[in-house]
Amino acid sequence: MARTPSPDAEPGRIRQMWQVFQMTRRYDPTVVWLLVLAFVVPVALAVILALVFAAGNIVFWILWVVAGVLGGALLVLTVLGRRAEKAVYSQIAGQPGAVGAVLRGGLRRSWTGSEMPVNVSPRTQDAVYRAVGRGGVVLIGEGPRSRTQPMIDKERANVARVLPNVPVNVLYVGPDADAITLDRIVPSLARFKKALTKSEIQQVASRLSSLDRKNSPVSAIPKGIDPTRVRAPRPR
Repeated sequence: MARTPSPDAEPGRIRQMWQVFQMTRRYDPTVVWLLVLAFVVPVALAVILALVFAAGNIVFWILWVVAGVLGGALLVLTVLGRRAEKAVYSQIAGQPGAVGAVLRGGLRRSWTGSEMPVNVSPRTQDAVYRAVGRGGVVLIGEGPRSRTQPMIDKERANVARVLPNVPVNVLYVGPDADAITLDRIVPSLARFKKALTKSEIQQVASRLSSLDRKNSPVSAIPKGIDPTRVRAPRPR
């Protein structure tokens, strides 16, 4: 007897991709044309190369076209993934815990961070997050710079006290002109000059975790938002 799928079961891969596309299209109507170009350009280029280098050889001609189709499909997935990520981040931008959501699910392997901030203002919900990677320690302020700057200065002093030889960099995510958006956090981390090895990253992260445990717990810490649960509003 066939098993009836549970309503809570995870959707299939194709259905997931369709849901991602629909959500992205609501926030970014240009994604349709970008995906069309992402597929057509590699296929057209493959056809041109096939006509130039495989004229009269049907086998190589087919191989060129197949390569173009596969390349186009891969480029479509890449473009859709990046535009979907940007659409999701645009929905949670400005909410307490948004930076934590990025640090939880968006960091590359050479970086480590927590969705929980190291400092937070219970009144305004402005917060400071910390990431550790090849570029050293990075403090990320979430909120207006005028309010997060004192908290960042405090955390910078804490890091310098226990790790005086580790560089400390700062990023600001908020309404200020020099602040970055959520989708620019990971690329911005990659731009910092390499200062730590892989083993040193683990040592620094462990040392800072020990420092956090010694400090009293911060109240009213906004936990990171789950981007996978963000849904686009229905069109009116």
